[in-house]
Amino acid sequence: MADNKLYEILGVTRSSSDSEIKRSYHKLAKEFHPDKNPEAGDRFKEISYAYEVLSDPKKRQTYDKYGLKGLQEGGQGGGFPPDDLFGGFFGDIFGMGGGSRGGRGRGRGPVRGEDTIHPLKVSLETMYNGKTSKLQLSKNVICGPCKGVGGKPGAVVPCKDCHGQGIKVSYQQIGPNMTRQFQSRCPTCQGQGETINDKDKCPKCKGKKVLNETKILEVHVEKGMRDHQKIFFRGEGDQQPDTEPGDVVIVLQQKPHDVFQRTNDDLVMKHEITLTEALCGFEFVVKHLDGRDLLVKHLPGEVIKPGDLKGIQGEGMPLYKNPFEKGNLYIKFDVIFPENNFASEEQMKLIEGILPPRPAFVMPTGEDVEEVNLMEYTASDRNRGREEAYASDDEEQMHAGPGVQCAHQ
Repeated sequence: MADNKLYEILGVTRSSSDSEIKRSYHKLAKEFHPDKNPEAGDRFKEISYAYEVLSDPKKRQTYDKYGLKGLQEGGQGGGFPPDDLFGGFFGDIFGMGGGSRGGRGRGRGPVRGEDTIHPLKVSLETMYNGKTSKLQLSKNVICGPCKGVGGKPGAVVPCKDCHGQGIKVSYQQIGPNMTRQFQSRCPTCQGQGETINDKDKCPKCKGKKVLNETKILEVHVEKGMRDHQKIFFRGEGDQQPDTEPGDVVIVLQQKPHDVFQRTNDDLVMKHEITLTEALCGFEFVVKHLDGRDLLVKHLPGEVIKPGDLKGIQGEGMPLYKNPFEKGNLYIKFDVIFPENNFASEEQMKLIEGILPPRPAFVMPTGEDVEEVNLMEYTASDRNRGREEAYASDDEEQMHAGPGVQCAHQ
């Protein structure tokens, strides 16, 4: 069984982030601080110790693998020995009672294996409607015939070259009375710390202790799940002897959609309309992620301007764990204007008579008034204009000649 006592003290889980652990600690420390709650001194010490361990990445990793006993034996419990601080609280965990520090020789619990991370690409339709998919994974499992021993009973012996440590230590002379120590994986046992004669190896796993098998997992993508959200399969990771299997962690990766973009629980789409539709109203149909056809209407006279954003309440993404509530659907409009000379002069006068009047224009008078013509603008025109301007400047400097100075009187 995994040791979760420190997580329980802070009211968090093994999967909680560092920021979640920190927030929970500050909340509890404020509530049980001796200055505010004099009778909660022991409780405050428990909270402080739990946070000291779980806020330190190395200590947290040691605790996750070996539990509180591993922290004690590894000397990573900081300056607060658990038994002395908590008395019977941790005494009950170790079966020591009364805060006794006995039982050190009982050994550590099983090491926890690494988690297996697997990305899963899902469509926006799947995140909207929910779906259960079957995922095929390859994993290591304990060999059944030898029960993870690797060979016949008694066939596994400590490696003679590394004395069961799995590593070999060598030294190099680097100066007078100075040597440097090196550690490397033992080549004889490949770092396992034990060896098996070929004739005694398990015929099924060939002494590897594990076999590879295919596992089918049913991954249930719930409505409203988001990009990079994780789905955990506890204990479904690779198996190794004397090791607690890690988890299989499915990480959702949302695929791009042709129509909709997701922003938290809202959906955003773009739609083009003509100038006539922008002025005189329109109707169009949106095919939603669940297959429904949404009829969108806009009344004549309610003008849509380029870039306008209109919303439809309750037609966004369903909320995770509360799928009957939904975000909103927003439509961003792009107005397509007609080409030049789309109407005759008489038609233009009719249109002008319908539209709001032009602003009043007063013609300036004088000799400085000059009429100019508009032309189509492109980026190449702008660059060419700059080049011509620079060339003109260079030409003026060239004609001016070098060393032109004012004459001294």
